[in-house]
Amino acid sequence: MVGQSRKVLFTRDRIAIEVKRLAEEISADYGDQEIMLVGVLKGSFLFIADLIREIKSPAVIDFVRLASYGSGTSTSGIIEFRKNLEMPIKDRHVIIVEDIIDSGYTLQSLYNKLLLQEPRSLKICTLIDKSARREVEINADYIGLSMDDGFIIGYGLDHDEKYRDLPDIYIVEEP
Repeated sequence: MVGQSRKVLFTRDRIAIEVKRLAEEISADYGDQEIMLVGVLKGSFLFIADLIREIKSPAVIDFVRLASYGSGTSTSGIIEFRKNLEMPIKDRHVIIVEDIIDSGYTLQSLYNKLLLQEPRSLKICTLIDKSARREVEINADYIGLSMDDGFIIGYGLDHDEKYRDLPDIYIVEEP
């Protein structure tokens, strides 16, 4: 990120408020029913950790890891599954937990793959929704924050595997 500056877009306090709100919505929807949170690595790890601590419903957690290929900042739509679920999801209430939904290709691919495993229900929770950049028809059931465009880092979001540890979310500004 040489030659670029960053500006706080969402503070850690704002993120915490949204995570708590999302957890309350999920808890209200599921009550005493067990849910399975499926985190999409690596970006969702901080979000899912904070979210599961706020959810009142009984919950278990598992992770998947996917990669999409393309050049630069665009995707080819080709998705590779690098880590699959370790627990079965058949007849379970499943919520995919994603850090950010951008073009939607990766999430659509994961959603369709999980549907084939016959969960009782399958929903999507995202911290950040960039619906203006959506290229496929997929929407989240639970949305924390929305933004139009821009490259962001922090709170699990990275640039070349760096900056995930930042407690706030920053927008990277071109010089």
